[in-house]
Amino acid sequence: MPRPWPGAAMTAEALIATAQALDGLGYMPSKSGNVSIRTERGFLITPSGLPYAQLTPKELVECGPDGGVLAGQRRPSSEWRLHADIYAARPDAQALVHTHSPHATALSCARRPIPPFHYMIAMAGGDDIPCSDYATFGTPELAQAAVRAIEGRRACLLANHGVVAIGSGLAAADALAREVENLAREYLLLLASGLSPVLLTPDEMVAVKAQFRGYGRPA
Repeated sequence: MPRPWPGAAMTAEALIATAQALDGLGYMPSKSGNVSIRTERGFLITPSGLPYAQLTPKELVECGPDGGVLAGQRRPSSEWRLHADIYAARPDAQALVHTHSPHATALSCARRPIPPFHYMIAMAGGDDIPCSDYATFGTPELAQAAVRAIEGRRACLLANHGVVAIGSGLAAADALAREVENLAREYLLLLASGLSPVLLTPDEMVAVKAQFRGYGRPA
């Protein structure tokens, strides 16, 4: 079995902390959802069927680009194909968070994208947060549906399933998955009120994206 790469322990601790925090929020309850981070040899991912509260570094699984197990004593998450295919299609993705957060999942069950009702939609990279076509969990068809839905974006909903968010690092993917849930909650509250959302125009979204390019950077 290959030896761990330099920095593996720190990466494992960060991945476990992210998974456990999302579990605590109810976004990945008990065993649902999964988290991964790209490595030099493929990606490190949470295992299949183990409650996040019990996770330790030895339970994490490192997979090669084809999903073959490189290190770890457990089976990788049943959604390993989702991670492998998105990493293959998106060189910009260094981490992936897949949640079953309640409000976003509710919208996914209606197969309803999140439109530009709020400027924070641009955080996901486009003018909306699309919803993928439906496919059975853990299948190549689901992985490819996600790849198509997230094209040109950093997040999408998975039909009747949940959320996928990618980022330049684990913190970025985690923050985006949380923001998708926040936006989904706000959108559902608006719909439940009976009010019709006033959507931002394409020109307004262009201005928002331009503003985001300098957001959070040093002066």
